[in-house]
Amino acid sequence: MAVFPTNAQDLNAEHLSTLIQTLHPDITLENFEITRELAFGDGREAVSTAGRIEALLSYRGEGSELLPRQLVIKVCRPDIAPRPLYRNEVAFYTRLRQDLDIEAPICVGGMFDEETAMFGLALEDLRVRGISFPNVTSNSGVTHVKAVLRELAKLHAAYWDSDRFSKDLAWINPHTQGDLYELFNHPDMVPAVIEHEVASNQFKRELVDGVGQTPEQLYQQVRTVQQHQATLTPTLCHGDTHVGNTYMTADGNAGLYDWQLMARGYCMHDVTYVMITGLSVGERRSHEAELIRYYLEQLAANGVNSPPEFDHTWLEYRHAAAWCFYIGWLTTPIDNYGWDITVCNHIRLATAYNDLRTAEAIAQLPPAASFKQ
Repeated sequence: MAVFPTNAQDLNAEHLSTLIQTLHPDITLENFEITRELAFGDGREAVSTAGRIEALLSYRGEGSELLPRQLVIKVCRPDIAPRPLYRNEVAFYTRLRQDLDIEAPICVGGMFDEETAMFGLALEDLRVRGISFPNVTSNSGVTHVKAVLRELAKLHAAYWDSDRFSKDLAWINPHTQGDLYELFNHPDMVPAVIEHEVASNQFKRELVDGVGQTPEQLYQQVRTVQQHQATLTPTLCHGDTHVGNTYMTADGNAGLYDWQLMARGYCMHDVTYVMITGLSVGERRSHEAELIRYYLEQLAANGVNSPPEFDHTWLEYRHAAAWCFYIGWLTTPIDNYGWDITVCNHIRLATAYNDLRTAEAIAQLPPAASFKQ
């Protein structure tokens, strides 16, 4: 069979059957109906790094009644193929998701073609369960961030200082090596994108100037923090926990989706990003300390025998704000999410970077070694 298509027009029953059988070899597709397609550049500001095809499927075979029928199928963008992101997300859903007791989408099947970077990933359509999707303009607030922290604590506790990272999970790269590391650290890749974004957008230039830094200085700070945090207790990180990659369930719990940046890393990478993007500036200033304490309590409740002390965690929170500001949204074109969401994220992140005196905290760390491919 040819590689997985990038659009609904080329999607056929053979593609979907092969996709389903990556996880459910005894289940076959009976029929399918495409209900909607979302593609980058269609004017709806609904697609960032992957296209989406919404479909209704029916199956046959033992256990088929347990599979969701209404699906969202993620596919490669035809104009770019960010290989590490696609490979990473397919690996999470096909190799880890089934063993995790966290709120995340059910996966029906996933495949990634190493040669072309084309991929297909079939996930439940969360809207069937009455789920809502917050962003920085929806003021989801402290209650939602606490719910996300509960899920992050379960995820982090499950892999806290695990010896599996040197065994069956050795394929999960840390933030300091591998394809994701190269994508975000090679001067010709994401750093070059950020230089262009800052040069091309007045509001980004003003915010970077406002924190007293240059893109190059922020880049070096991020690399310094990542090399430092690689020496701390490792766990599995979602990797991209801005509030727009979280959701709210009908019963008030929270979930995590969009696992393209999954990595072995330090817990505060995840915690910092959702706190800064998920709370207004005033809410963060009022509640950040209590929320960090809450997260540490949740780690203990989920079996981490000696969670980090608060003072240590607070310092790593300050450090991690550099990645959130630099990588998190300076990379992101306005076309991806629209003006309001993009600018509001930048304001929250730049303000936190200043409030937390992140540059001052990072200046106390050993500088990063030279970039190595």
